[in-house]
Amino acid sequence: MSPVVVGVSLKMYFGHVRARDWFASVARIARENESVTSGAVQLFVIPSFVSIPAAIDALTGTPVTVGAQDLFWEDQGAYTGEVSGAELAELGVGVVEVGHAERRRLFGETDAIVAAKTAAALRNGIAPVLCIGETLRSEPRVAAAEVEQQLMSALDGAPAGRVLVAYEPVWAIGAAKPAGTDHIRAVCARLRGVITSLDGRDGSSVIYGGSAGPGLLTALGSDVDGLFLGRFAHDPAALASVLTEASVLARSAVRA
Repeated sequence: MSPVVVGVSLKMYFGHVRARDWFASVARIARENESVTSGAVQLFVIPSFVSIPAAIDALTGTPVTVGAQDLFWEDQGAYTGEVSGAELAELGVGVVEVGHAERRRLFGETDAIVAAKTAAALRNGIAPVLCIGETLRSEPRVAAAEVEQQLMSALDGAPAGRVLVAYEPVWAIGAAKPAGTDHIRAVCARLRGVITSLDGRDGSSVIYGGSAGPGLLTALGSDVDGLFLGRFAHDPAALASVLTEASVLARSAVRA
């Protein structure tokens, strides 16, 4: 059985002191959740660059993976202000966001840049959290075709390795509620079919983000592999509630 995957990005909402307090709370929650400690539920957290070492220190001894919000496409060189996958791997980073809609909108990241960053993550042994999603609301068939193209573009020529495909419809990011469950199921089923058909992508997952919150994982059941959470999970108690949902889903899958 594949694990249920739950991830959280802090974006740029926390200062360093608040982030350290949050890491301590997450460490406690992880140690107390049997499904997390057993690996039936896999949790990753993505702080800002400057808080990565503190996150790794706080979460040592737990199975929680620490990630990064971005990386550069080269491993070293005269690239002022950038952070390489090689350095992130040296720190112990296990996952890295690539292709988020905010990076595309605010910093002009193109499909070519996303593909280069995806390759950089994989060649350094880091699983990309590959963010894909349609810009405009459309019917599931149309949306699925668009995001499949994004996925294949990002993986074109990339080294083998696990990929976390984070389906985040751009129109649902920051919205009052997520996309409809039928829409999510249809698009994620298409993405699952694609990623499982590719050689060298063993262990990959398809998770949903975009205003994800309480009750959504229960509603979706096994139709997705997990959730990618944002501001909702900045409250440790809220994160704990989603992990409880994930634990129930993991146990149900074992019984089935």
